[in-house]
Amino acid sequence: MDQKIGVYICSGCGIGESINVESLAEVAKEFSISKCENHSALCDLDGIGLIRKDIESGDVNCVVAAACSGRVKTDEFSFDPMTIILERLNIREQVAWCQPAGAEDTQMMAEDYMRMAITRVEKSTLPKPYTDATNKALLVVGGGVSGLQAALDAAQAGYSVALVEKEGELGGYMLKWHKNTPSKAPYTELEDISTQQTVDMVKAHPNITVYTGTVIEKISGAPGMFAVTLKNGGGTLQVGSIVLAAGWKPYDPAKLEHLAYGKFPDVITNVRMEEMARAGKITCPSDGSEPSVVAFIQCAGSRDSNHLPYCSAVCCRVSLKQAVYVRDQNEENKVFVFYKDMRTPEQHEEFYKKVQKDGVVFIKTDTSKVDISEGSERKLAIETFDELLGEPVQVEVDMVVLATGMQPSVLDDPILNLEYRQGPALPELKYGFPDSHFVCFPYETRRTGIYAAGCVRQPMTAGRATSDGTGAALKAIQCVELTSQGKAVHPRAGDMSYPDLFITRCTQCKRCTEECPFGMYNEDEKGTPLPHPTRCRRCAICMGSCPERIISFNNYSVDMIGSMIKAIGVPEEDEEKPRIIGLICENDAFPALDIVGLNRLQYPPWVRFIPLRCLGSINLVWIADALSKGIDGIVLFGCKYGDDYQCHFMQGSELANTRMDKIKETLDRLVLESERIRFEQLSIDDYHRIPSILEEFTSRLEELGPNPYKGF
Repeated sequence: MDQKIGVYICSGCGIGESINVESLAEVAKEFSISKCENHSALCDLDGIGLIRKDIESGDVNCVVAAACSGRVKTDEFSFDPMTIILERLNIREQVAWCQPAGAEDTQMMAEDYMRMAITRVEKSTLPKPYTDATNKALLVVGGGVSGLQAALDAAQAGYSVALVEKEGELGGYMLKWHKNTPSKAPYTELEDISTQQTVDMVKAHPNITVYTGTVIEKISGAPGMFAVTLKNGGGTLQVGSIVLAAGWKPYDPAKLEHLAYGKFPDVITNVRMEEMARAGKITCPSDGSEPSVVAFIQCAGSRDSNHLPYCSAVCCRVSLKQAVYVRDQNEENKVFVFYKDMRTPEQHEEFYKKVQKDGVVFIKTDTSKVDISEGSERKLAIETFDELLGEPVQVEVDMVVLATGMQPSVLDDPILNLEYRQGPALPELKYGFPDSHFVCFPYETRRTGIYAAGCVRQPMTAGRATSDGTGAALKAIQCVELTSQGKAVHPRAGDMSYPDLFITRCTQCKRCTEECPFGMYNEDEKGTPLPHPTRCRRCAICMGSCPERIISFNNYSVDMIGSMIKAIGVPEEDEEKPRIIGLICENDAFPALDIVGLNRLQYPPWVRFIPLRCLGSINLVWIADALSKGIDGIVLFGCKYGDDYQCHFMQGSELANTRMDKIKETLDRLVLESERIRFEQLSIDDYHRIPSILEEFTSRLEELGPNPYKGF
């Protein structure tokens, strides 16, 4: 592409009062550009019209819009990405609104950003989307309520769906249940199970092929081109995306010896209780008699560091429902519920109140310390401490029902059997649920094109699991549509770039294959990476990991960022104007920087920020180049990591922190202080911390003195 760069500078929104736009235009003209125009309101019809006119005339095919943040006015600054390279240079929020108006250092900041923006464009090429993946069929794994709804919604939207269920019939646990908890006003009456109707609709739909009694032998390929091999002679399916709705399994009650499970036959689980109710009669397993006094023990193995540390979300409501079963069988029956905390969110609180009024007795206690022994008048005796009355309590009952929690069905069973270099299963959180970015992308797993729905994702009610199936189906549809166009699905939705490897220089170090959080790379027997472009989320973590620097993107490369750093003007030592490079994650930290400007907060004018796709994409050569050039300090702003991580690319910020040891080695090699590098974790609402962090860092650099490489 023969680049024709047009630079358009806005003077509105206070920019013209803060920055000398004529001088800024002169800086732009230091480069080989075709056009340079100033405008008082670049985002209005006249301003955008000016740009479009130059594009249509053929005078410009690369646009540098020096105006407001790229996070606003996106409809106005919208050009064909297949023919136009666009760079949004933010001189409003990140210069004019956060620096003193008319100051020399403010002008220098704007001019440096102009040089960096044009350099970025010069190092960019038009994207060449990967469009080999065109299969738009969906695979749904699991025939419970989530899987049924996902399959039905996708089919009704016109997509071909294969539904695989390991059991002989569709419906999952719901077809084993007796009643459902209330879902409509006045939220006091149990409801019939309607799952069979959905099963019938799924079986009758012409776009859905159902495979019951079937499991998956292996899945290879990538979004838009998955190959799914079924066991039992089921053949191979070609699909574009996958919804994993494999459901849940009860916590193993054999582990609840402290609650006498296995010791007394009349200590049963809530699952067994539901099956008895559906069969028509609740009886004591020991002798078949009808229980007249029943106790429910909540959090049986849940919210317990020795068992399931989390709340299983539905157990309280299930016990309330089953208490109604006992009372409906005989209104003289007595029911006790021993609970840590009753959790009945939303309108289920009305159902809880109704059950209380019907005479069920609730006893607040630490249920892990409930003692169950042989009774005298009745079969079982329960002893514990009533926290509300502040005294011991003893109750004799005929039956004890343990409210056991939910575990994901994928625990200890990969189910999908993925042929990925990083293993056959989906990466898990510490509780065994498939990992995703739980804040922003609740359905996405770390395997692009595979979406988790229902109780395999987290504990939830049947109603919520049904809605979850719909959400996952929509994401799976979005995946096949964007993938067929060569575009990323998330979080860089619409990005048409993908990694380009200069493979002849590869040393088979395996860094890219090991560090990619999404399994984009497989590898051959020698360790050479085998990329699957449609698995890629465009984070460029692989680019940062590669010591040979052989991985790049059309619009993001090691050379590009390095050249931007080199474009920054570094004053001489005697000018006492230090320079700091800010390598900043574009997902949370960079927007936070915008908010600093929106709130008119100021920070030292010595910093030049470069947005990165992910902090994990940092290549150590940038650090070496910056320090060798005479940059005094480098600040890294990335997302929070750990159990409560907020990194859009899961491990990027954590990997950047891990690489800090290598960065320190670089500093030692250059005989520079390690304090010249600072790493900070930021969420978007930490914007108020940015000025103080930069002020503290600047003060420390002043104590250290100028970079001795200045002037070389």
